[in-house]
Amino acid sequence: MAGPQVQRVAAYAVIVRDGQILLSRLAPRVSRSELWTLPGGGLDHGEDPRDAVVREVHEETGLDVTIAPTARTFSLHLPDTWRRGRRVDAHSLRIVYDGWVPVDSPEPHVVEVDGSTIEAAWRPVADVLDGTVPVVAMVKEALDAYRPFRWQRVAAYALVRRSTPHDAVLLTRISSRGFHTGLWTLPGGGVEFDEEPRAAVVREVAEETGATCEPGRLLAATSETVQGTAPNGRDEELQTVGLVYAATLVDDVPDADLVVEQGGTTDAVAWVPVADVTAGAVEVTAVVREALRAP
Repeated sequence: MAGPQVQRVAAYAVIVRDGQILLSRLAPRVSRSELWTLPGGGLDHGEDPRDAVVREVHEETGLDVTIAPTARTFSLHLPDTWRRGRRVDAHSLRIVYDGWVPVDSPEPHVVEVDGSTIEAAWRPVADVLDGTVPVVAMVKEALDAYRPFRWQRVAAYALVRRSTPHDAVLLTRISSRGFHTGLWTLPGGGVEFDEEPRAAVVREVAEETGATCEPGRLLAATSETVQGTAPNGRDEELQTVGLVYAATLVDDVPDADLVVEQGGTTDAVAWVPVADVTAGAVEVTAVVREALRAP
């Protein structure tokens, strides 16, 4: 004989980064054996699901999450189950958002006292999928529907060369905040909405090197797709369509006066011998090699 009908609405977050997923371990009073779930929980009366998931993730992991504007829903009906010491006809509606946390976030830890979880940790997605990490069914359902955030951007770059004292190209090094960390690339970046690409080149070169350039003819159009963690911590799949312009510096800037933008995705700027690039002595992005091959 079925017990009273009980319905619960809860909000959760799928937070994936560098092949790992953020999970919460259920307390022994909820599960006698080790069992992990997505961080999240029940909505308070009158609470917006978006507010609920941010609150719950912080309580269960200590981290501040940003969530996507849309969500997926999962339904679980248990017509004959025990909840809080009584038999009930339970229906759970789970609202699951994609989320991300800053890359410099501390290690996750439980904040709430006497809650339904006792531990928070990053666990390998592969271990979750092959059963090494025991999880509630919702975790695998959510991962099956999960996709990295996909977007496309147009970027504009400058190929600036000088012939003395040797043939060299002006390059910037990608910091830990960007894709291809540690590689050297052409100065440049994303074209802002309604910005003319050549104007973007001038702005980006000034931001990344401190120099003023004058873009000339279009040398190449490139395309590259990468997947990884963006500076804000979001798991992304990004296609960059790059426009490479031949450019000259308006003024002869001494090496010592080249500057690096603060808080950006570059951490160094230098004149690099072209011979070192072509010989592979300096690791560069594909856009550098394609630009140097352009007629």
